[in-house]
Amino acid sequence: MISSADLQTQPSANILDSLKNIVPSFFVAQNTIADASSFVRSPSLRGLPGDEVLVMLNGKRYNRSALVQVYSGGDTGLSYGAQAADLSAIPAIAISNLQVLRDGATAQYGSDAIAGVLNYGLRRDAGFELQGRWGQYYKNDGDSRQIAGDVGVKLGERGFINVAAEYNDDLGTSRGKTRPTAATLAALNPSLADQIPNYPGPAQIWGSSPTHGYKILGNAGFDVTPDSELYAVLNIARSHADQSFNYRPPITVSGLVIDDGTTTTTTTNGRNGSYNPVYLTPCPAGNATCPTGGFLANGQTFSAANLYPAGFTPRFVGVTKQAYGTVGYKGKFENGLTYDLSGSLSRNVLTLSMYNSLSPSYGPASQTSFEFGDLIQKEANANLDLTYPLEVGFASPITLSGGAEYRRETYKATAGDEQSYAAGPFASSVPLFTETSPGSGVYTQTGSSSAQSPAASGYGGTSPQAAGSWSQKSWGLYGGAETDITKTLTVGIAGRHEHYSNFGNADVGKINAIWKATPWFSLRGTVGTGFHAPSPGQSHVSILTTNFISGNQVQTGTYPVDNPIAQYYGAKPLKPEKSTNFGVGTVLTPTSGASLAIDYYNIKVKNRIFISQPFAVTAADVAANPGLAAVGVGGNVSYFTNGLDTRTQGVDVVGSYRTALAGGSLNLTLAYNYNKSTVLSTDPNVISNAQIINIKHLAPNHRGNVSAAWSSGGFTFNVRENYWGWWVNAVDYPTVKDAAGETTVGQKFGAKWTTDLDISYTFDEHYTLTLGASNLFDAYPTKIRASTYNPIYALTNSAADGQVYPRNGGPFGINGGFYYVRLRVKF
Repeated sequence: MISSADLQTQPSANILDSLKNIVPSFFVAQNTIADASSFVRSPSLRGLPGDEVLVMLNGKRYNRSALVQVYSGGDTGLSYGAQAADLSAIPAIAISNLQVLRDGATAQYGSDAIAGVLNYGLRRDAGFELQGRWGQYYKNDGDSRQIAGDVGVKLGERGFINVAAEYNDDLGTSRGKTRPTAATLAALNPSLADQIPNYPGPAQIWGSSPTHGYKILGNAGFDVTPDSELYAVLNIARSHADQSFNYRPPITVSGLVIDDGTTTTTTTNGRNGSYNPVYLTPCPAGNATCPTGGFLANGQTFSAANLYPAGFTPRFVGVTKQAYGTVGYKGKFENGLTYDLSGSLSRNVLTLSMYNSLSPSYGPASQTSFEFGDLIQKEANANLDLTYPLEVGFASPITLSGGAEYRRETYKATAGDEQSYAAGPFASSVPLFTETSPGSGVYTQTGSSSAQSPAASGYGGTSPQAAGSWSQKSWGLYGGAETDITKTLTVGIAGRHEHYSNFGNADVGKINAIWKATPWFSLRGTVGTGFHAPSPGQSHVSILTTNFISGNQVQTGTYPVDNPIAQYYGAKPLKPEKSTNFGVGTVLTPTSGASLAIDYYNIKVKNRIFISQPFAVTAADVAANPGLAAVGVGGNVSYFTNGLDTRTQGVDVVGSYRTALAGGSLNLTLAYNYNKSTVLSTDPNVISNAQIINIKHLAPNHRGNVSAAWSSGGFTFNVRENYWGWWVNAVDYPTVKDAAGETTVGQKFGAKWTTDLDISYTFDEHYTLTLGASNLFDAYPTKIRASTYNPIYALTNSAADGQVYPRNGGPFGINGGFYYVRLRVKF
């Protein structure tokens, strides 16, 4: 159980980062440059993907984001292929408490509750609260402004309305160096220097993207009778983020000194393919030596230099819009039967666009900004939940529970600008001819042009063929019973049957028990099965993006299983993921002020939904399947599939101690998690050895924090020490030499400690001023180590793309220390 105070004292405007600091088994990457995954970051609980965690508001299912995580870098290593809820749309000030159920709970709640449940209890108190916060990183960037308010009104003795809202405006950060090619361009061509993107700063930005937005959450209830209540919840949010992409250099630079981890040598960095000339002058009509379809090598040309003489860095924009509402009626009859009937509707939209770019295959007709279309997730839920106490002579009545649920889930993609996805007139190579002598009219072929990349440089919009709307319906029935057989032994059982329109039935169950052996010592255990149904988004998403592989720009397409392109490479319909969970733990309460809980868990998941390894597109593939022209020869194709089985094991330790100290009260808390996932089986066409290593070690296997809160009079002093164990990213840093000179698969980033501190003073009862610092001593992750895959350039002391720190930010980010001031007014 996490209190509202724990959440509100965090300095971040994003509740994802707050949870990362508080819950040791909760992990979310910073995502510096990660396509749309920077706009909707997918978290992980206990090392499992975000869509294996069920999110609820007041016990009602919260909807998924419209984004399916298809970015292939280490940023999404634990949620690759997942479609999870966007927790950042929930304002922290609206929360009364957060209940983290760390057992599998699919038998009670349905699909997704494999790793656990996050249930946000919402405020229903009366009063007024207003908070304002300003902060900045030690590097004098990333200015963060937030204002949040909550108003609660009682409707006489029978009801309440509580409305909370937050607005944030966070400027960007930069923790990299400029690209060596950009630094060289500035030195060789001083007149162009100020046209290099972001000059004199890095040409491409590694850091947090500038973000602003608002979140509103309303919670209301009214007692229709003394034993029944009509209730409603409404959540509306909007966020706008502007992300840096990779810099596209206009020149080739040779002689750059690099350290590849073994030797110091020199290398050449080529110009971006968009700067290859596009030949515009066709052969003279009717000339036999310069046939139709040929172009003059010495005729008019066009290249990206006409638009961006000093190179360009596309800016990727994501706007997320969330709307969620629930209404319900609940109550209790005289015989003890309780009922809760509710309905929910939701809509999440991600609108993607780009500026400072071009569509290379359209040549001089290219746009410089693009609309990529909307991704839309819509859900409708109806629930009936019942309980009834049955007296049979045990220490307590048997609480019988049961209910039914109907769900309809729709995923929709709308088409983008034609140039954002299509192959233009210069997407193919053409023969080039030169006149043998001036005025002779006789031509000879002297070469061929370079084929220009299709789609916008950086990302591909949704084509009309890939656009569409897809729905999935399901209904479920569940039942359960729980009782105290004796005063010291409680047992429970639950089962659930669900039917899905797309793939059929799923049946799961759960047994749990707790034995209070003594007043201060208890044992508890759970065994259950669960499932995650593939979402319409996972079955139908289609994304085209630009990647850089070994320094070469290529198009990468991720296609749905029913797309002819995916089927060409062997795609099959998705099946549900299935899980088996069991856990055992102990609870100790030696004194009224002390408690300690230790729990072991073991979660096996079969048929996990993942994305296949990339298949390289050849000219023969394009000839056999013309739809591959959008990817192009040399590009890559992947698709969704049930690709692996995993086992996740770990230990959670949570302790607290309350006492008096120096005339005040002292609360000490301890939270620790050990977690490790193992890939039991896989198809080698689906998952690489590097991805297997990331599943095991991308999140630290050891994570913990110790905190102390002391208060006296109007003063409150909070300090928390965070431990982040070592971790590995083998996808982005495949081979490195460690400190001892041994070659390893994946760089191992060292364990780190960070410290958070805040001091508050409350005056005139209603006003609280807080001064605080997150990451007080300005800790950073281990820097990227030189390797043959990622050499370090002497000119900038960075990787070729300016990276200094790991691109996913590591477990606590790459921004360093952050200080802030907060003022709260509460009546």
